[in-house]
Amino acid sequence: MREEILPQINSPEDIKKLDLPSLELLAQEIRQRIISTVENNGGHLGANLGVVELTLALHSIVSAPRDKIIWDVGHQCYTHKLITGRQDRFHTLRQWEGLSGFPLPAESEYDHFGVGHSSTSISAAAGMVIARDLLGEDYRVVAVIGDGALTGGMAFEGLNHIGSLGKDILVILNDNEMSITNNVGALSDYLGRIRSDTRLYQAREGLAAFLRGIPLVGPPLARLAHKV
Repeated sequence: MREEILPQINSPEDIKKLDLPSLELLAQEIRQRIISTVENNGGHLGANLGVVELTLALHSIVSAPRDKIIWDVGHQCYTHKLITGRQDRFHTLRQWEGLSGFPLPAESEYDHFGVGHSSTSISAAAGMVIARDLLGEDYRVVAVIGDGALTGGMAFEGLNHIGSLGKDILVILNDNEMSITNNVGALSDYLGRIRSDTRLYQAREGLAAFLRGIPLVGPPLARLAHKV
């Protein structure tokens, strides 16, 4: 697949200039680049393929690197790296003296927290918003956490903390049902019941049917509705 859009993306600001068809093509090109790189170098495939659109959407509404995004699990950051000025080095991913497979502050001003695996983002974000407000600064902090990472004890601690702070912080739950092994615990069971709820299924199908009737933009919006 010949890349048309991705080579033109030097920063997240370039994404904000794209229309919907161009964004869809960009997502395809990013997936192909990730697949080919992981085939050669190894790495984490599933988590990254599932977060492409989320990453593009998030970078379309925040002002990075001023606004801070924390990835949890850390290794779902490949799309983030591709669109933040590192695509020319992406072939060195997980290689000696190449790009890290995780967010790395020493590597880029867009990486705000050196995270490895999981459950750390919410507590880190809490610390950042406290520091922000103490210094009288004005930027947004976003924690992107998966349903598997959300079952970790540190994530519970972070949720409990930010719930008492009353501060401006955004937590995005990427409920993608992806983890190394089956998730356990009450929260995992609760999320599973939500996903399988008949009322949610009917509402989602009804919304998708309505959206498919809208010319041009309807079909892609309907596909997104199935992920709600």
